[in-house]
Amino acid sequence: MSTALIDYGSGNLRSAAKAFERVAREQGLDAAVTVTSDARALAAADRIVLPGVGAFADCMRGLAALPGMIAALHEAVIVRRRPFLGICVGMQLMATIGCEFETVDGLGWIPGEVVAIAPNDPTLKIPHMGWNELKLTATHPVLAGLKTGDHAYFVHSYQLAAREPRSVMATVDYGGPITAAVGRDNLFGVQFHPEKSQATGLRLIANFLRWQP
Repeated sequence: MSTALIDYGSGNLRSAAKAFERVAREQGLDAAVTVTSDARALAAADRIVLPGVGAFADCMRGLAALPGMIAALHEAVIVRRRPFLGICVGMQLMATIGCEFETVDGLGWIPGEVVAIAPNDPTLKIPHMGWNELKLTATHPVLAGLKTGDHAYFVHSYQLAAREPRSVMATVDYGGPITAAVGRDNLFGVQFHPEKSQATGLRLIANFLRWQP
């Protein structure tokens, strides 16, 4: 079983890759982890992870700049239905459109818009940064063993506002509910960073590596 993390110039992927390698090793999973910017390598992978740090538009342009990558993603994830995990901005790119500084089309896999966080408490600072408690709103294999109240680590100023409530798997409270996880079919995404979320993140990664949608 191979897992490909897409490298499209959005942040340092080393910590994410190391977390996946650690989980595979500790769980005794035969799961080779690779970091790649090659659409052909992506097409050959059994599982696909799209991390992301930065602004939505920059990340989308970085992804589009890799020859054949968006087409390969569509073929592998939407047509062949291989398990997919989006992390942070990688989750946001699953949306229909991003509205961070400029309006840019996303991958269109989860209907919704990426919009600025607007807490109803003026004392809360943006970005939403640090540990926060998850509130699970759905049952999903990638969330197995996790529960409401578990902590995860966030760093973001925008969130995916899903058009369909059933797409939202978990939220956090930061002056109102903020989307923390989304999913449908073979797609799953988290706004938090699993590689920085200690036990919560490692369990989620293990669940993803075992997930058979």
